[in-house]
Amino acid sequence: MRSVEFMTEQQPYEVVERYPGFELRRYPEHVVAEVSVRGSFESAGNRAFSALFGYITGQNRSASSIAMTAPVVQELAGPEKIAMTAPVVQTETSAGEHVIAFVLPGSMNAESAPVPTDPQVRIRAVPERLAAVTRYSGRWAESAYRRHLAGLEAATTQAGFVPVGVARFARFDPPFTPWFLRRNEVVQDVRRSDDA
Repeated sequence: MRSVEFMTEQQPYEVVERYPGFELRRYPEHVVAEVSVRGSFESAGNRAFSALFGYITGQNRSASSIAMTAPVVQELAGPEKIAMTAPVVQTETSAGEHVIAFVLPGSMNAESAPVPTDPQVRIRAVPERLAAVTRYSGRWAESAYRRHLAGLEAATTQAGFVPVGVARFARFDPPFTPWFLRRNEVVQDVRRSDDA
């Protein structure tokens, strides 16, 4: 039986500056494979995982395997399509629709990524972005995410930043990692409040 190595490559970013309560990071342009699912915050990642994992393990037109990267990003789906960043990102609406994404290896672009055979899976290029990020350990619970998001919002406002789009939840570790060792992040795209 062949074992799968989980999330060996991490999405690159540059730390622009450190502030009390968050890091300001610049993420380069990258490509994600994403799926939209309905469900609770906690169940959305599990619901999307099989389609995304199938895609990176050969359920694509070229039948090629793709290295799994970190993080997995989750965000709430808005009424319009919102650009997503990596890691795996989760987004949600009041209707409970989340977008879950695997960040593809940095060597891939939207044209070179294998075409999915599962119609649920979409490939999307994400432009370079500036984001405020706070890191925490613990369970993948909505209450923890919301608590850290509130702290990030307060810290970024205090530092003179304005949020752009919806925040994302990023998971870096496989499910078998003990909850107290998991690396989680809240990622919020931002711009400086004095920028037009």
